Amino acid sequence: MAAAARRIGLDYYRRQQRLTRKAVNRIQALWGLLDAADLTGSWDAGVGRRIVEMVAAGQLASAGLADDYVDAVADAEGADPERVGKVRPSSFAGLASDGRALESLMYLSVISTKERIGRGLGVQDALMAGLRHALMLGSSEVTQAGRAAVGSSMAGKRTIQGYVRVVQPPACGRCIILAGVEYGWNKGFQRHPRCDCVHLPTTLIARNQGRRGGAINSDVYSPTTRPGAGGRGFLDPNAYFRGLSRAEQERVFGVAGARAIREGADMAQVVNARRGMATMTAYGRQVLATREGTTRRGAFYRLERARTEQQTGIRFARDRIETQQGLPRFELRTPRLMPEQIFELAESRDEAVAMLRRFGYLT
Repeated sequence: MAAAARRIGLDYYRRQQRLTRKAVNRIQALWGLLDAADLTGSWDAGVGRRIVEMVAAGQLASAGLADDYVDAVADAEGADPERVGKVRPSSFAGLASDGRALESLMYLSVISTKERIGRGLGVQDALMAGLRHALMLGSSEVTQAGRAAVGSSMAGKRTIQGYVRVVQPPACGRCIILAGVEYGWNKGFQRHPRCDCVHLPTTLIARNQGRRGGAINSDVYSPTTRPGAGGRGFLDPNAYFRGLSRAEQERVFGVAGARAIREGADMAQVVNARRGMATMTAYGRQVLATREGTTRRGAFYRLERARTEQQTGIRFARDRIETQQGLPRFELRTPRLMPEQIFELAESRDEAVAMLRRFGYLT
């Protein structure tokens, strides 16, 4: 059953990608009909309407895959086939994912082209940049229509309890650390432009058997070849990382970040740390640190509190009630160093490992 669910999920991905490529090819052909001397005029004369129609058609077809996909996964798991509602594909076509008119969204590519020309970029270069913008917008909208429809379809099938995020290479660090994470059926799908990760629905049966999205073991699910060189669809971030070349690891995660992960650092901690990265003054010098994990509920905050308790023998309050009972509240005074700063400061491998462990990148 697990293998069947995997095949269904990857087949759905391939079908959705074909629809996206079809829309992208049509957008590219139509973009060439724009008059460089009168971009808005030629857009309004019909090019814009035809581009929007192509994107809307892609949205409609993408949304139309949802029920069959979700039903097929449930059938493969031997789950209840009954539905309480079916997807209406037309409701996912003709509007942008943020609710604005699709034409308004796609016209941004013309605006960006004009802005580049206004800044002195050559007309042909500006048109190419505008085309890339249009292709990104169009492909994202077709893909997102499919995701939204799958989310709605899962809600209409009570045996579906949630979904697992399947990461498709090439992927960014933010997506990679979410590979294999299971979400509830009503949890929206986090995405970014050009993201092509997909849902793999999780049935009640799969959960009761201790499985995730029909996969007993995420390492088995993940292909052993390098991403893009064989089977696609990763549930295990570490399997994805190991499949990358050293150069690609460093491109996606940064030189220091990739090195930290190879040393055994928690990939999620390395990636999340970069969100709050800043230069701070500590230890008598400027250091590269992060605010990620430093709030009272953050991982680094809790590590430092536990470390200080062990060193001093003082127990700090965990919540407001314990504060009212007289226990002192822990104050974090140490900035959380980034991996690259740690490697710069450490004088040996052992010291680097110890620092990576202290700052929450290694367990």
